[in-house]
Amino acid sequence: MRRAIGLMSGTSLDGVDVALIETDGETIRVERSHNGYLEPLGPTGYRAYSDDDRALLRQALVDAEAVTERSERPGCLPEAEELVTRLHAEAVENFLAENGLSAADIDVVGFHGQTVVHRPDQKMSVQIGDGGALSRRLGIKVVSDLRNADIEAGGQGAPLVPVFHRALAQASGFTDSLGILNIGGVANATLIARDGRILAFDTGPGNALIDDWMRERTGHALDDNGRTAARGRPDEPLLAWLLIHPFFSRRPPKSLDRNWFSHKLAGQLSTEDGAATLTAFTARAVARALDHASDPPTRWIVSGGGARNGELLRQLNYHLRAEITTADAIGWSSAFLEAQAFAYLAVRSLTGLPITFPSTTGVREAITGGVLARPEE
Repeated sequence: MRRAIGLMSGTSLDGVDVALIETDGETIRVERSHNGYLEPLGPTGYRAYSDDDRALLRQALVDAEAVTERSERPGCLPEAEELVTRLHAEAVENFLAENGLSAADIDVVGFHGQTVVHRPDQKMSVQIGDGGALSRRLGIKVVSDLRNADIEAGGQGAPLVPVFHRALAQASGFTDSLGILNIGGVANATLIARDGRILAFDTGPGNALIDDWMRERTGHALDDNGRTAARGRPDEPLLAWLLIHPFFSRRPPKSLDRNWFSHKLAGQLSTEDGAATLTAFTARAVARALDHASDPPTRWIVSGGGARNGELLRQLNYHLRAEITTADAIGWSSAFLEAQAFAYLAVRSLTGLPITFPSTTGVREAITGGVLARPEE
């Protein structure tokens, strides 16, 4: 077993999630509570972005539209990359201090970076953040750039978390068909059949459109518990139009760029109706995932920021017509599951185990990925 830290900064641009797990890259060290559910896998931490940090990262997303080669850093991207690296370093340093740990206690850090471009059809996915600089500052091995090998081999480069989902499901003793839904800025689903086969893909928008809508209309970063959406009524003609987008009928594996859809599509609606429409869009896009399920899940486990949106959960319960629970309710971590996954993926990368598969990203064959940086390099 190796002790690994995973780092995640998602499309919601809220901050850096930090999580520590122990794993050999296949199994995860777990303990069970008296009710049979998992105890937390390890300590977690969080480093919030400031308003200025978020403003720079949002501008980086705009400037990144001009990128035509992975190595290009137009506009504010160099400054944003330095910021991402520094803030992730600070997040790890604070985490170690808070938990009485030193660099020598950690075998590897899994560093996702900040996605600014994801165009798998152009064989390009860019996550800014300097893995080498992070390794030198921390004095710990760092595995970064986890998507590119898959992209180069013909995959979508996303989602990466499904192999960790399956390990968690096995550790929890689940044997029936299971759906694991992560709702970050973009939503992605892992469908695990009774025989262990996994199918994974992005389902559509997650929180990104709702968050963008609330920020523009109210100045708030999100729709707290879905209260604004609950007061509105969805625009059904607009929803019907949105859901005929070719993405939803495309067979998986498939992935979605955060900017494929815009909250401005609901611009003619009131604040409440717009929030209701965009929330319904996320939920119904997830329901469309069942079109591709050979063994429809009897249970769904929801993680990510969307797990804290009561109105979104209510709509998912209606449309999915299966048992729905949050990751936290069964001993998993809604907030830190992706950070834990990148710790797991870093160890798999170190040991040469595959991290992506034909049924998760569409890559031709199961392959490993990631770029290893050592402190002395």
